[in-house]
Amino acid sequence: MSRKSQIKRATSESSIELSIDLDGSGKSDISTSVPFFDHLLTAFAKHSLVDLTVKATGDTHIDVHHTVEDTAIVLGQAIREALGNKSGISRYGDATVPLDEALARAVVDVSGRPYLVHTGEPAGFEFHLIGGHFTGSMVRHVFEAITLNAGITVHLEVLAGRDPHHIAEAEFKAFARAFRKAVEPDPRVVGIPSTKGAL
Repeated sequence: MSRKSQIKRATSESSIELSIDLDGSGKSDISTSVPFFDHLLTAFAKHSLVDLTVKATGDTHIDVHHTVEDTAIVLGQAIREALGNKSGISRYGDATVPLDEALARAVVDVSGRPYLVHTGEPAGFEFHLIGGHFTGSMVRHVFEAITLNAGITVHLEVLAGRDPHHIAEAEFKAFARAFRKAVEPDPRVVGIPSTKGAL
């Protein structure tokens, strides 16, 4: 069964073309016109082992917000579509990932219920311009958009960290590793991994 999705989305603020293969090898081709976001999405693909292609443009002369948010929305939609009925998946995944002084923990439930618990970023992180263009507040916003549109539950906690670049990247890598485990087929799972019979 193919677990792939390809989605296009165009508004007056951005234009997004995105494809994902949940059973890939971590290959990526990312161009969002927001360099640090490209870096984070490349890390997500590499460590989740999904193949991910993103071509996005938008009104970044105003702010990166619209392009980043819209890309995250489409990524969430593509994840939901690629998962199909979720038959045979592990459903749950967790990971704790360091990046030098930073440490992040993520727990993912492919539950069909969108919910984000996001804690631990140090005071002032949300105001920091990472790479001179990507505001720290966008990290949480990206995860909000992904969880809402993918229909997954994510608990994401920063356990340690000083450098904003390291903190953001550790969060994405922890999410990637937990996501990888959650969507991975489990040969012992028959059908939908829920007592309700649906996710």
